[in-house]
Amino acid sequence: MTWEPDRLDDQAHLSEADPSGMLPAVAASAAHVRTGHRAAAEAQLDRLAAHGRPRAVVVAGMGGSGIAGDMLAAVAGPGVPLPIVTLRSYQLPGWVGATDLVIAVSGSGDTEETLSIATQAVRRGCALLGVGPARSPLEAIAVQASAPYVAVPVGGESRAGLWLLAVPPIVAAAALRLVPAEADLFERVAGVLEDMAHRCRPSSDSFINPGKSLALDLAESVPVIWGTSAVTRVAAVRLAGQLNTNAKYPALCGELPEAGHNQVAVLDGPLAERDIFADSAGWTLRLVLLRDVEEHPQVTRQRETVLRLARDRGVPVTELAAEGTHPLERMASLIGLGDYASTYLALGYGIDPTPVSAITELKARISQ
Repeated sequence: MTWEPDRLDDQAHLSEADPSGMLPAVAASAAHVRTGHRAAAEAQLDRLAAHGRPRAVVVAGMGGSGIAGDMLAAVAGPGVPLPIVTLRSYQLPGWVGATDLVIAVSGSGDTEETLSIATQAVRRGCALLGVGPARSPLEAIAVQASAPYVAVPVGGESRAGLWLLAVPPIVAAAALRLVPAEADLFERVAGVLEDMAHRCRPSSDSFINPGKSLALDLAESVPVIWGTSAVTRVAAVRLAGQLNTNAKYPALCGELPEAGHNQVAVLDGPLAERDIFADSAGWTLRLVLLRDVEEHPQVTRQRETVLRLARDRGVPVTELAAEGTHPLERMASLIGLGDYASTYLALGYGIDPTPVSAITELKARISQ
């Protein structure tokens, strides 16, 4: 697999190399926001507040579905009066009980880790909310427990349906008065994603297309992606995961200030070195910093210092700023861009972004 940047502006290649339609799926993100919001409204999630505010909210999900919990916690912010925990495992922690709300999210509806958590939540008497496809094993658990279930039309790879899965938990949290959600919030978020889809459309040339430009930056490098706030940390995790699954590409993610205590050391490592006399350029680090308007002042100082450290060492840097007023809008601006960039990176390498054969093989082997 070789990187050929000219592929990004070859319309025939972009179509032929993406037979399952990952690019159109990413372009549908705005529609997914509206559909997820409508499905949540139809599920009457206001009834979750009937017994008062829970002691804690636990969001269970794996892969792209697990990001929904991270998004909810980031939107709620540090002032939320209870813990919001994302759980990516088979086991519900011992402290979770009848006064807690468990939100089980699965794009396939049959993720074994998530089904395990949902089953344990019912046995312990927790309040349960399910989010996933209709007529799935997850819905069956919710129906049997007389728990609300938001059926969303996830088709194809669930990672392409992020917004279908992420919006209902935020609607539920708004019903519990845990997150600020103005009446037009989800329409504004859809507008952010529509604008990104227009700017990153396949027919837009690389020099003006932000998705293609980011793919060009990331190609033939090992990206180290850092957020500078809870909002941009989620976008960093999402970008790294999308690079892994869409482009089959390695990436490291983190958040300042914690990354300044460990990951920053890679700036002095072997992948940070550049041999200007080499016949061909080797793979080196690229630092990707995702900025936010809600950075702590000390984090801003760290970010500025890290930029100088990287540039002093000749490590290339890409800075991206979150756009929008509400945390969910700002998250959408970076997630939308990253989803496009990861897909274009795959297509630039001639890789079909949809199949994940290693993941499929792993699941098949452990199910035997």
